[in-house]
Amino acid sequence: MRPVLMPPNIVDHFYRGGERIAAFRGVPARSERSPEEWLAATVHVAGRPGDGPSRLADGTLFADLVAADPAGWTGAPDHESDVGLLVKLLDAGQRLPVHVHPTRPFAREHLHSCYGKTEAWHILETQGDDPSVWVGFRADVDPAELRKRVDAQDSAWLLDHMNKMSVRPGDGILVPAGEAHATGAGVFLVEVQEPTDFSILLEWSVTTAGREESHLGLGFDTVLRGVNHRATGPEELAALRHHVDPAATSSHLQSALPAASGAYFRFDLAAPAGVEPVAVPHGFAVAIVLSGTGVLCWQNQEEQTLRRGEVYAIPDGLGDWSLRGSVRVALCRPSDDWPEIS
Repeated sequence: MRPVLMPPNIVDHFYRGGERIAAFRGVPARSERSPEEWLAATVHVAGRPGDGPSRLADGTLFADLVAADPAGWTGAPDHESDVGLLVKLLDAGQRLPVHVHPTRPFAREHLHSCYGKTEAWHILETQGDDPSVWVGFRADVDPAELRKRVDAQDSAWLLDHMNKMSVRPGDGILVPAGEAHATGAGVFLVEVQEPTDFSILLEWSVTTAGREESHLGLGFDTVLRGVNHRATGPEELAALRHHVDPAATSSHLQSALPAASGAYFRFDLAAPAGVEPVAVPHGFAVAIVLSGTGVLCWQNQEEQTLRRGEVYAIPDGLGDWSLRGSVRVALCRPSDDWPEIS
């Protein structure tokens, strides 16, 4: 098996952005509302089955390639096209709406899914005077009051009651399912998450979405029970952030997210130091070449040259591999425990 170069798979959405994705991937901008690219994706946008799944250069669905050899791709022969995670590039041209993703227990009970949507962000670039994200509430929020503010689309109240976090390139932010969150305008990031597209919009008025598209078809009486109304305090908030120097090199993989992310997915940076290669154990991975050029080497001395802006799907069947050169690569992988899902 070999690494597979993934063509661009840019997705239109209900918020503005996308110029930096187009520039990074070397393609024309699709529209002013093309702020996401789904990378080696085997799942689709909620309510839009034709959007989201990645295709190869010949038009073959990546999901079909995985389903034809799930053991070779993921090491999990019984999981068909499930690769255990979803990876995106996200370029926010506006502040995203305040929203929440369901936990695994909520998703099992109401959405017939073993996955919820815990996610994490690795910040690549920022613009503006105060690049920020918002995660969790600063103090406990009364459920009835939250419902009232959601019905009124009171954006100022929502943001004022949330933890605002200034961010810089190299920051990794874990967003547990159930936490209200949003990213600010000007933030360009890699997002890694559980492989679903479940979103509960607490704030739809700043997007092209409407109220009826905002509650997963379950009604707000149900979905608001999936929101964590308790405060995320300073210590908890600090534990959701991890920083890696964007210029750092190492002979080993550098973990780019808080330790708690490992229950859901892994996100590492590979940036070889000098001539020393970085070793990577076998397993499915989405590799994003963030900068520079390098060489991916695997069994029998086979090699693949890597260049900035490329994205590769790496099969488990490739075996252990290594990376060398003046290159920086983001590696997104399922959790160590996958395919076991608790």
